[in-house]
Amino acid sequence: MLIDHWPLLGLRLNTPRLELRLPSGEELAELADLAAQGVHAPDRMPFSVPWTDLPPAERARSVVQHHWLRLGTWTSDNWALNLAVFEAGRIVGLQTIEARDYAVSREVSTGSWLGLRHQGRGIGTEMRAAVLHLAFAGLEANEATSGAFSDNPSSFRVSSKLGYEADGIERLVVRDRVTLMRRLRISRARWEARRSTRVSISALDPCLPLLGLT
Repeated sequence: MLIDHWPLLGLRLNTPRLELRLPSGEELAELADLAAQGVHAPDRMPFSVPWTDLPPAERARSVVQHHWLRLGTWTSDNWALNLAVFEAGRIVGLQTIEARDYAVSREVSTGSWLGLRHQGRGIGTEMRAAVLHLAFAGLEANEATSGAFSDNPSSFRVSSKLGYEADGIERLVVRDRVTLMRRLRISRARWEARRSTRVSISALDPCLPLLGLT
């Protein structure tokens, strides 16, 4: 069976409302359709790579291609786990957790997006809490990082609720202009003191070698 060769297909993160896992082929199509319907207002750009500026059909295709790319180039010392987020069986967005040289660094970073119609209901906080639990409780991480542009208050609210602290700024060129990225960081100790979302992890052990652990 395919899962014998790629055990990440069996990995599940569950919160009171959500399930996070790799999507099937048809579910990946649903995720692409969701992106085509819109992720943010057109006058904003919350991503360092402005993939949402693409026309809807190309935007959807880019979601599929990016998903395949990260799976196809996966190594245990450079990986990005793009987990589809399901609420009541329906795809609502994508949550990524990634790392380089994880066995040594014990540090992950996260990124995410939600379909427009699913925003403003606390889903973003719950899905980030899920991957922080995977990092700290499942993979024994020491640190987790994130970041957002200054005009993205919803992302900062999520980070604040979960206990992130400021970690400096980074100047990036997005849409041909300099934009300030505010970096954020949370330590294991701070996560342990602030965590409040109930999260369960299923079928992690077979995945550990693919994530740089034994």
